[in-house]
Amino acid sequence: MPRTQVFLASTLFGAATLAAALDAGLFAPADRRVLLVSNNAAVPETSPAPDTAPGFGALRGRFDRVISWNDTIAPLHPSGWSPRPDDVPLWERHLRRLWDLAGDEIELVVESLHVAPALALVDVFPNAPVEVYADGLMAYGPTRDKLEPLVTTRVNRVLHLDLVPGLRPLLLSEHGVPAELVPAAAFTGVLAEMAGHDADPAPLPEGGALLLGQYLSALGILTAAQEEELHVRMVRGAVAAGHRTVVFKPHPTAPAHWSRVLEREAGALGAELIVADAAELAEVLFVRARPRLVVGCFSTALFTASALFGLPVARTGTGLVLERLAPYQNGNRVPVTIADRLLPDLEDRETLEAWVPPTAERVEADLTPLIGAVGYCMQHKAYAHLREEAVHYLTSRLDSDTWRYFRRRRLTALALPGAVPSQLAFLSDNPTVRRVARRIRHAARG
Repeated sequence: MPRTQVFLASTLFGAATLAAALDAGLFAPADRRVLLVSNNAAVPETSPAPDTAPGFGALRGRFDRVISWNDTIAPLHPSGWSPRPDDVPLWERHLRRLWDLAGDEIELVVESLHVAPALALVDVFPNAPVEVYADGLMAYGPTRDKLEPLVTTRVNRVLHLDLVPGLRPLLLSEHGVPAELVPAAAFTGVLAEMAGHDADPAPLPEGGALLLGQYLSALGILTAAQEEELHVRMVRGAVAAGHRTVVFKPHPTAPAHWSRVLEREAGALGAELIVADAAELAEVLFVRARPRLVVGCFSTALFTASALFGLPVARTGTGLVLERLAPYQNGNRVPVTIADRLLPDLEDRETLEAWVPPTAERVEADLTPLIGAVGYCMQHKAYAHLREEAVHYLTSRLDSDTWRYFRRRRLTALALPGAVPSQLAFLSDNPTVRRVARRIRHAARG
């Protein structure tokens, strides 16, 4: 029986990660390899799909066929559609005929398994084994939603780049799914190939500072005004650090007027600001321009710059984002926490100049227990086995420096240390207080 591997990618970064894994021989041989491209933008018609972005042509040859998921399910939106259980056999038969898969044995390789389009594709092919690959830092956080056993028992592994040396992904670990590294050399090799594929790239200056936009206001994390101010702070910080040439890499769907505001700010500070192609992969810019500083909030590119290219990096705005994230279970919490804990603050010149990339030993000693505690607080039911570690961390390390990663209301809901201020801790052992609390809970239930 012919074997067909179907790879789902909704970002150019994800497609590059898949290409690197293929180059490294991490997938079994197959008769055909199909890349299924999904454009998950709110309005896909106004945003470029990954297979139309600069540099994708360098990846295309690794697949026998490239198919648009948007076209396949049109006019439905990839992020909002999944098959009804009764319709699954019809959809599988339809897609096998449409994609010329006939009686092929199907293997699926997807990202973000807990949401559509990945979950929809996995549902359509209920007998296909599944592999998951990490498209960024979220793999270090807990699985966001509960998944059915018919899905989780089919997942063989989680592939990820070693963006934070020494840190193991929490994603799907509650189901015993092992994690496997995509070699850094394979990924940087793919990026070099992408950088050289464009015959006439827009000129960018060597060195200088590269600023990374994320468009957090579209996610409801920041307001548009707050995010615009965040970008202005990036420019000011980069200039204060001695850079007179600044390259701004906007998010593909960010408003164009933000770039004009930054150009005026840079000009007022005596610096030049250049706007890079929004659709181009930030990592390709590392190859082409080799910046002397990469600045962002909690972008994955900050970690590819540091871990894979050895570039100096700085973060800004993570404190504000930590305050604004809601609910506590928000999937961005772990990426923000990692950036805030490991990377230097752009506006702290002394720390910025003295910063060195964290070692695996430091990550294991400091960050791993923190992420375990945060992960438990985010998804305590799925990660109940982490409770003891979370209690130990909160008992021994909760101080003015680490409080920013937790919320008292959340600790209270989970009956964890820190729920009650230390000066009032004696109240929890007072029998009268406990009796009154029981009565209040009983009245509330009534």
